[in-house]
Amino acid sequence: MLPIIDIPTIQYVVQEAVDSGIEDILIISGKGKRAIEDHFDRNVELESRLEEKEDLMWFNEMRRLADMANVHFVRQKEANGLGDAIYYARHHVGNEPFAVLLGDTIMDSVIPVTQQLMDTYEQYGGSVIAVEEVDPNKVNRYGIVGGNVLSDTIMELNTLVEKPAIDVAPSNLAIAGRYILTPEIFNTIEQTPKGKNNEIQLTDSMLLLLKRENIYAHRIEGKRHDIGDKLDYLKTTVEFALKRKEFAEPFRKFLIDILNR
Repeated sequence: MLPIIDIPTIQYVVQEAVDSGIEDILIISGKGKRAIEDHFDRNVELESRLEEKEDLMWFNEMRRLADMANVHFVRQKEANGLGDAIYYARHHVGNEPFAVLLGDTIMDSVIPVTQQLMDTYEQYGGSVIAVEEVDPNKVNRYGIVGGNVLSDTIMELNTLVEKPAIDVAPSNLAIAGRYILTPEIFNTIEQTPKGKNNEIQLTDSMLLLLKRENIYAHRIEGKRHDIGDKLDYLKTTVEFALKRKEFAEPFRKFLIDILNR
């Protein structure tokens, strides 16, 4: 729910899914996250007050949020890692491929990144991971992929390494918080022992999946914003403010004034 100006991060994430043509969304949350459920639910009392005040902009926005998709919720009982969180979706997903969008990551792109991955899935037929280039000297901060380059944007994977040492990293392509996964991932999650931080790591489950089917990496066209990083959160807020018509010019002048001091 951490806002970028006046819009919660989770709303950007859900909007990306909707813009990619996804109408059924399952949000996996934890204890104390009830505000997320309330955000996407109808608030008839507040809507009535807004309508009475003829505040149509916010009235329409609230109705749009409630109607933008079929949003469902399930709570992860313990913080046992990303692999465990995804496993909670197994009954909802069934035997269909599905998209995973991490809730602390915003993508700024012309074509939604999830749509980019869906297009790659349609072409190649296997699970797809979003990746981005990072500074080679910083690969030890990320999950890194390696494999055979098929095009400027597509790689067929042969390995995934969580935070490798710089001198042994298979590439400088870092996993970027978006996935298209086949339902076979649930079987490999079941077989994945707890790893780093005593949690079930999705990277470990995908290594098992790689032994059973092809996995592809798609180099994203766009920019990833990591809202879980404090500095990146501040940068994101500034960048998004400069794109808003009502803030852009006065905020730009403010920034220039601050820098000139």
